[in-house]
Amino acid sequence: MNFVRSLTLRQLQIFVVAARHLSYARAAEELHLTPPAVSMQLKQLEDNVGLPLFERMGRGVALTDAGDMLVHHALRVLGEIKDAESNLQALLGAEVGQLSVGLVSTAKYFMPRLLAKFSQEHPGIEVQFSVGNRESLLQKLQDNAIDLAVMGRIPTEIDAHAEPMAGHPYILIGPSDHPLRDARRFDMHELRHETFLLREEGSGSRRVAEEMFKNHLFTPPRTISMGSNETIKQAVMAGMGVALMSLHTLPLELKTAEVRILDVIGTPIDRTWYVVNMNAKRLLPAGQRFRQYLLEQSAVALEQEFGRYVIPRTAS
Repeated sequence: MNFVRSLTLRQLQIFVVAARHLSYARAAEELHLTPPAVSMQLKQLEDNVGLPLFERMGRGVALTDAGDMLVHHALRVLGEIKDAESNLQALLGAEVGQLSVGLVSTAKYFMPRLLAKFSQEHPGIEVQFSVGNRESLLQKLQDNAIDLAVMGRIPTEIDAHAEPMAGHPYILIGPSDHPLRDARRFDMHELRHETFLLREEGSGSRRVAEEMFKNHLFTPPRTISMGSNETIKQAVMAGMGVALMSLHTLPLELKTAEVRILDVIGTPIDRTWYVVNMNAKRLLPAGQRFRQYLLEQSAVALEQEFGRYVIPRTAS
């Protein structure tokens, strides 16, 4: 192997995109190439590496062990190239540059509006964002694939710096015709006959719900696990059960009264949003400007949009 002579940055870029989508066709679409062109570049890369990087799995592809190993190195190489470009752009000041931000899925409901407002105020800074679960964002931070991440828990697993940017309340919701929709400060045990709709094992929302049950000495009679916030919202609206959800995932449903907040004692449950970056990564002026923007503006924006829905928590 002689990667310096044989590999090209374009091959690595195509490989990373194909590895993310696990689809040559979707990679071609993102990169504005034809699928045969993507296939040819990846074949040349495999020839240079001397090992297969993808294997056919039904109608799609999957990474081989070699591909899984190479993708992390490729992300770091491309991240260093991006940093070099950004460092040179930084000579022009904080108003020019590129920035990559990762969001946990719950943050996708409000962060795009903040990103859009920031882009309007700083048109010279190009902000790209991607959505993933917590584990994937931690890996992307370590791989230098993203500059910043927005998540709901401090990442103690990696050497990162986390700053609180806004409060993050969780509320119990039921369908619009729930019998307790107008009740005030009632005990959790009033819901002892309800089905509780939960996110999948390992998710942050699932963890908050399980802590709530433990604090109330409450065992739900029936639970159903679902893989997304959207599925849970639709199930609640259909009358399948109740759910503990982030307030910030419900802007439309609360505005249209398709769900109702259930005023259970002990809710809302207060959590925090954090903006995170690796300690070893030197944030460039554009990144510093965006992080400061989040620290200054997130709480204000979320309060303006959601504050009227939060019932102040009082002693039981």
